[in-house]
Amino acid sequence: MNRMLIIGAGPVGLTMALELARFGVPVRLIDQGAHAAQTSRALVLWARTLELMDRVGCTADFLEHGLRAHGATVRSGSNILGTTCFDDLASAYNFALMLPQCDTERLLTEWLGRFGVTIERGIALDSFVDAGDHVEARLQHADGREETMLTPWLLGCDGAHSTVRHGIGVDFAGATENDDWLLADVRMEGHGSPPLDQVAIYLHPDGPFALFPMPGERVRVVGCIGRTDPAHPRAEPTLEQVQAMIDQRTGGGFRAVDPVWLANFRINERKVDDYRQGRVLLAGDAAHIHSPAGGQGMNTGMQDAINLAWKLALVVSGKVRPSLLDSYSTERSKVGEMVLRNATRLTHAANLANPLLQAARNHAIRLLLGFHGIRHAMGEMLAEIDIAYAGSPLSSGLHAGDRLPPEHYDGTPPGKDAPLFVLYATDQAKGDALAARYPTLLETRTRQPHDPQQLLIVRPDGYTGLVAQANDWAAAGAYLDQLTP
Repeated sequence: MNRMLIIGAGPVGLTMALELARFGVPVRLIDQGAHAAQTSRALVLWARTLELMDRVGCTADFLEHGLRAHGATVRSGSNILGTTCFDDLASAYNFALMLPQCDTERLLTEWLGRFGVTIERGIALDSFVDAGDHVEARLQHADGREETMLTPWLLGCDGAHSTVRHGIGVDFAGATENDDWLLADVRMEGHGSPPLDQVAIYLHPDGPFALFPMPGERVRVVGCIGRTDPAHPRAEPTLEQVQAMIDQRTGGGFRAVDPVWLANFRINERKVDDYRQGRVLLAGDAAHIHSPAGGQGMNTGMQDAINLAWKLALVVSGKVRPSLLDSYSTERSKVGEMVLRNATRLTHAANLANPLLQAARNHAIRLLLGFHGIRHAMGEMLAEIDIAYAGSPLSSGLHAGDRLPPEHYDGTPPGKDAPLFVLYATDQAKGDALAARYPTLLETRTRQPHDPQQLLIVRPDGYTGLVAQANDWAAAGAYLDQLTP
């Protein structure tokens, strides 16, 4: 009865289980698939995800197996319209880490095993009932055996076709785009291909086309094929079709060989309004799906899990009020809306059909990407280091909810060893006295990371919760009082 039940062992479910397990929360992770993912799927790990995973200690493994892409070029044929560089991102991870999803899942699974948790495969969620103080879940095993499990919280990390989402009956509002897209993981031969540490985006009159570098000198090819015809579904693409698209949309000069994955896909753009209903919570694609433009889907889902896990750990331990969980949907739904909106805009801009609009778009890209400030802002948006929770019930004070840059941490990252809030203040004695009042919720640090006239309380996920004047101990006490039972 005390184990959290997590449905879905993709990157989001694995991150959820890993975060909860390292905080000492018992978990059970099930997946109806008999095997882990074998294809590359989501490719990019961005800076903010890597920063947050530092708390587990597994980021070094990601770096060892991934490829660092340092920027992107936007092209029209052989002409470069503009570039963006990730090297000046305000993060130790100033690059896009290209790592196939199957490898991300493998590494997360290995780390989860260090906490004694294994994935139970071949088990599907059949149905569930929220009983108010627990959830009763009916599980179906691959051998036909049925099982009933009682869990305090049901966590739906089961993707776009989520059984959990269907079970709570929430609307997955949005639409399916009307185009078919081609995907291929290949090697490239020839000297005309873009550098293997850059993303190359081609804006062609017939549709956008992109090349994403991968480890092992492979490349992910993605291109819009054309309008969907429901009466005549397209067959899986061939290597010859991939090569024809390369020649047409890039100007050629290089050849695709040795394909390991060829597929067609369509883009769905959908989102639920509320990520929580009672004791049932959604994360990742179960709550939001969108265009792969920007490569933020998996990252956003993993950050959903990190946001929820520390809150759930504090709630189940009785250290904070259950109402803390209300902030999860408030915070992450706004992030989901932003990512969905940005990805949709990027896709629609790349896929313009009118020649006059295409010319205007290309001119605007050339102009805008000529400004360093715009290139920098685009990099921060993609890397998700600009995410903030200004409107959250957990944010109090000017700039509260902002990310505290990791270089300002004093000692270990917030939340590395326990889901504790961290107090940064100049008066050590008063800080220690306040921490003594909340010994299971607060720890103090001696160095002031920002303005010495400020008092900061930083959340376990490294975002500022309270920003107050240095001597405003009443505000600090009131902030912590609102959290405690």
